[in-house]
Amino acid sequence: MTTMQGTVRPYPGRGIAVTDTLVQRPSYLLAAAVSLGALIIYILTLAPTTQFWDTSEYIAAAYTLGIPHPPGNPLFVLMAHVWGLVPWVQAYAERINLFAAVTSAVSAGCWFLVAERWLRNVVPAIWPRRVAAMAGALVSATAFTVWNQSVVNEKVYTLSLLSIALILWLIVSWDDQPAGEAHDHHLLLIVYLLALTATNHMMGVLVGSVVIVLLYPPFKTVRPASDAERSLEWSQFFVVTGVWALLITLGLENWQFIVVAGIVCLAAILYAALVAKNASFAVAALLVAVLGLSVYLYLPIRAGFHPPINEGEPTTWRALWDVLSRQQYGKPSIFDNPTQPPGQGNGGHTLQLYGAQLANYWQYFTWQFGRDWSALAQRLLASLFLLLGLFGAYRHWRADRRSALGMTLLMVAFTFALVFYLNFKYGYSLHPEQQINGHEVRERDYFFICSFALWGIWVALGFGAIMEWIADRFTASDPYDTRRWIYGTPVLALALIPLIGNRLTASRKGETMARDFAYDLLQSVEPYGVLITAGDNDTFPLWYAQEVEGIRQDVTVLNMSLANTEWYPRQLQRRPIADFDSLHAPAIYRGRAWPKPTGRLVSFTDQQLDALQPYYVLEEKRAAHLGPIEATLDPQMLGRPYLEKAEVIVLQVIKDQIGKRPINFSRTTGFLGDQLSFTSRLESQGFTRVLREHELTPSDSIKPVQSFGYVNIPRTTRLLLDVYHADVAARPRPRGWLDKPSEGILSLYGLTYYTMAQVLQGTNTATSARFQAIAQGVFRNTDRQLQPLPEQPRP
Repeated sequence: MTTMQGTVRPYPGRGIAVTDTLVQRPSYLLAAAVSLGALIIYILTLAPTTQFWDTSEYIAAAYTLGIPHPPGNPLFVLMAHVWGLVPWVQAYAERINLFAAVTSAVSAGCWFLVAERWLRNVVPAIWPRRVAAMAGALVSATAFTVWNQSVVNEKVYTLSLLSIALILWLIVSWDDQPAGEAHDHHLLLIVYLLALTATNHMMGVLVGSVVIVLLYPPFKTVRPASDAERSLEWSQFFVVTGVWALLITLGLENWQFIVVAGIVCLAAILYAALVAKNASFAVAALLVAVLGLSVYLYLPIRAGFHPPINEGEPTTWRALWDVLSRQQYGKPSIFDNPTQPPGQGNGGHTLQLYGAQLANYWQYFTWQFGRDWSALAQRLLASLFLLLGLFGAYRHWRADRRSALGMTLLMVAFTFALVFYLNFKYGYSLHPEQQINGHEVRERDYFFICSFALWGIWVALGFGAIMEWIADRFTASDPYDTRRWIYGTPVLALALIPLIGNRLTASRKGETMARDFAYDLLQSVEPYGVLITAGDNDTFPLWYAQEVEGIRQDVTVLNMSLANTEWYPRQLQRRPIADFDSLHAPAIYRGRAWPKPTGRLVSFTDQQLDALQPYYVLEEKRAAHLGPIEATLDPQMLGRPYLEKAEVIVLQVIKDQIGKRPINFSRTTGFLGDQLSFTSRLESQGFTRVLREHELTPSDSIKPVQSFGYVNIPRTTRLLLDVYHADVAARPRPRGWLDKPSEGILSLYGLTYYTMAQVLQGTNTATSARFQAIAQGVFRNTDRQLQPLPEQPRP
């Protein structure tokens, strides 16, 4: 068959013939150059090691062939694991960060190819057109969120970005090919990639909307004459649409939708086989889709071997479904108000709430083109690039409605539809009048990375439309066609704005805080200790440090959030106790023997663990006998009339391990130890509070310190002087600490050093001054103001 672009036609009003698209072969060499340029930018700003949030989890999962948080992302784990086996650079974490950079850089090359192809009906002059496409690809590659996510493997979205870019280019390229067997093979590759990307993240499947539009026969300008050939067209459309619908329903997390989509897919296959006599294509499409989805088998197979990171533990059909449907998060319905409890009384997903969610998206859009500059400059630049993209979209619709419709649907899917589907709470930094639990726990701009990258294609078309307008102004004065198009090329300098305006904020160069915090926190714990942590940022870096770098694997990390799940307590029980490596430990642990404990973490049987309830009612004070410790459980201290499952597990760990293994509460758990009535038994040692069997009393080494409780002064001083990475915490950062939700980790350094400076001011002035200087360096990276310590009177 032929397509609407398959003929040579004059370009209206310019005396220039637009060369047939089959003759104008894509410039893959320039696309490679674009990818190389983007990769150089990313490498120059690449994170040297792990970072906060999900980075550590994904790197550790790749290293151990584990299973990260639902939906498990098996494609990423397998590809990153293989990538990490090649010693591209020495540090393993940096290799995986480089994986994110490469996938995003290749995507930039694809954006160039797509933009250049769609610009052919706008800018007929070859080199001005190609330069415009390169400018659009540069805007895509250096948009803040794209750039920031491309220099560290915080999520799996750069791999999704690559799959979207490849599929988009493949369907655009397919549309230029003549009908035939090779044509079908191209389409089968698209089906395979759609299924394959679903095993990484469902976001990648949304690109199928463009595929469906370009396949839809009535939208084609030139169609076959015979009924048989038209049936073949329809069979391709029905089969691909059926497979795509089935893939989409996997992300809707509802088996009824999957059944309906399965019926639609089956009907499409029967039409292709019985009516269109195209059974070979239908069967091949189904087989390649199954082959792509077969990557999901990694999850139950690998889970059965109990890797160190095995979130959700999908060893049964129910557990596998829970992982794939992300039941662990308890995501509200897309029709509910996420800031309110579900059920009766929920106000629903109102227009007002949706408007607030769209305002949050606009906030993230304003970040994309000049994040280093003021909020006003960001809004102005966002308006400029919004207009450029809209102008490009308008010109796209005038030039080629088919591809413009596909692109429009894609942009709608990644903006308006995705905002509605995600149904986030109020943005982290917006609507301060709302309660804290009505906000997202962090900024969520990374969910919209695809829309920011795709916008660069329309920006390229916008550049082309401006060049077209300028060329038209010189028609009478300059008869030389190519030169008229060159007059408009200076406008392409606007593409440099995101590169210049994001270079500081998007960069992760030299940032090692997450890795060093993990080291410092683990080394705060005595050998074979149990370390109780709270959430992602005080746990995932520890997983990385232990599993990838082998740091303090003897420490058992107990995460309170995960301890409320069914699977995590079982894994704590199975986890073997590693030997303490005294050769690589700080000097404070050398010179004495540390007996290795034996047995499980708690004395519960597997049946008892499985029988634990999510919470236990606590209406009044109750005594808890924890071996030598008599604890009082008070609902007023807890702030609620119940105990969570995680707290029950912690109490049992204390009962079974006190006196055998050091029990440590990380400072990041807040007042958890105090809420469980252990205040008088908690001894602060750096970033942890160690639970002692007996109540503490002040002494030469143990002193009560306001807001810190009892502090072991010598031990904490040695940790702060000899072990902790104070220089990393206090180093100057061009724009300070930008990720406000994780700033608490940095502040922990500042508060600890400042407090110890106060404690030592009267006895060790040199160390006190040093600690105060470190604290000042830390807080210069935050919004917190630090008051200098008053000078002590000289004796």
